[in-house]
Amino acid sequence: MKPSDLILEKRFSDYFVSSDPKKLDLKFIHYWLANESYWSKNIPFNVLQRLVENSLCFGVYHESGKQVGFGRVVTDYTTFAWLTDVFIIEGYRGLGLSTFLMEVILNHPELQILRRWLLGTDLAHGLYRKFGFEDLDHPENFLTLHRSNMYSSGEYDQLITQFFEEHPSK
Repeated sequence: MKPSDLILEKRFSDYFVSSDPKKLDLKFIHYWLANESYWSKNIPFNVLQRLVENSLCFGVYHESGKQVGFGRVVTDYTTFAWLTDVFIIEGYRGLGLSTFLMEVILNHPELQILRRWLLGTDLAHGLYRKFGFEDLDHPENFLTLHRSNMYSSGEYDQLITQFFEEHPSK
């Protein structure tokens, strides 16, 4: 799928959501995920660059151009999507921006025939339930391989460094 097929922009009051990767402020996203999120503490910048390159990403922006939020979808565009890294920064919460971001993501034309969406959250169940997300029907049928301390323990530092030496970003 060509990136131009995926670009979408929608406005809401003084804000807009865009799936244009050229608009993303990678330093802003990296700072927030590495320092503020509970799920990606200390994520290396090169890991962030690669995840952005290989995901359908959505930025939330004030009309001034300042990025205030982010979300991304990992998908095959046909049957499955993983929604992840969704956030709105402090100071812009409570304005309806997370709801607006979710509406834009779920209504993206290229994501309309997906059979299953999946996400993980510790804090935002209420938001996602508004859009039809619910607990797994049969959680016993799902397994995970989760390296929760990958970016913070030091245990994987050499592996990550070696990986990016052998597989540089585009």
